[in-house]
Amino acid sequence: MARISVDNYKRVLGSFPSGVTVVTALTADGKMVGFTASAFSAVSLDPPLILVCPSLASETYQAICQSGRFTVHILGYEQEKMAYQFASKMTDKSAGIEWQRSSRGNAIINGAAAYLECRLWENYPGGDHAIVVGEVEHLQVEENDPEPLLYYRGAMSRVPKTLVDAAILQA
Repeated sequence: MARISVDNYKRVLGSFPSGVTVVTALTADGKMVGFTASAFSAVSLDPPLILVCPSLASETYQAICQSGRFTVHILGYEQEKMAYQFASKMTDKSAGIEWQRSSRGNAIINGAAAYLECRLWENYPGGDHAIVVGEVEHLQVEENDPEPLLYYRGAMSRVPKTLVDAAILQA
């Protein structure tokens, strides 16, 4: 069987438009770590479960395993710079990011369009990544309902106006 090209694999998967999230966790010494993820999905309604897939080598994955907690932040269009920062190879990806610790002990980024605070439900192997399933313990949507940030073919942008107008008509 022929090996699939990594570049082609990324290009094909990038053809599926998705929202953009930042997944955060706290290290044992209270430092916020995180990564940008467009691979985020609902798993179950009862109990409320979601999944994300961190790299096995990431500091965030280690913090999730150690603390048993993480937060998924759904980003608005105005947070594109933050999404690129958490997607970078920077040593301190949270530098300059305003955040606070929730009453549940999770790192919450200020101004996210929405967020879900999770308890680690299960952790499965997935090649060079883990498949982390979290039970949602608390969630919140920003009051001002910011315009969502989308990812498509390696770029981030806003929702096309025609889609926004259609959503408003159906509301």
